[in-house]
Amino acid sequence: MHNIGDMAVIHERDLERGRESFNRWRTLAETDEKASTSLGRSTLAMAVRYSLHLLETKAPGGAVEIRVAPWGAVKILDGPRSDPHNLTPPDVVELDPTTWLRLASGMTSWDEERRRGTISSVGERDDLSALLPLV
Repeated sequence: MHNIGDMAVIHERDLERGRESFNRWRTLAETDEKASTSLGRSTLAMAVRYSLHLLETKAPGGAVEIRVAPWGAVKILDGPRSDPHNLTPPDVVELDPTTWLRLASGMTSWDEERRRGTISSVGERDDLSALLPLV
């Protein structure tokens, strides 16, 4: 499993729980997006961490950092990495948990979220549309 710094986005022992959390979030969000917010912090955190793990597995590397605060971050894609004095890679994408999960599950598109202004990004490779949805 790839790590960001010294910390994995999800432990291997939690993958099944993460998958269940992600599927539970999707099921609720498909019927009523606001209902998915009632899942609780730990379920939401596991859903985000599991989906970030899927992205990291699909596009390994260290050139683009995807941050879904406060639940996790991963580095993906090959290319220029940060220099040893600056741990932040040249490309950074930040999303809130609900936006991220909607993108990861295919409930919305990258272009839709860009138009809504829910994606914050810096760098040349800030379009993840080719990698999404994850399921």
